[in-house]
Amino acid sequence: MTTQRFDVHDHRHALKLHKDTGKTQLWENKRELACPACEEAFSDLLVSEKRHNSFNPPEGRFCVVREEGRILVFTH
Repeated sequence: MTTQRFDVHDHRHALKLHKDTGKTQLWENKRELACPACEEAFSDLLVSEKRHNSFNPPEGRFCVVREEGRILVFTH
């Protein structure tokens, strides 16, 4: 588990952006990047700066990382 902020721009080479609303982004992991919460490869990443979020539950396990000003939801 890492305490550093997850910077999507540092990992842009391995991620594919599917949606960007300005306050939320949905990324696909194309290169087996490790989830900062469990250190296993994740499938998708939701980044949200919104205070309130609602989404359909993923079909599998997910991890949540809270950072200052945003949350990150990693699906596996």
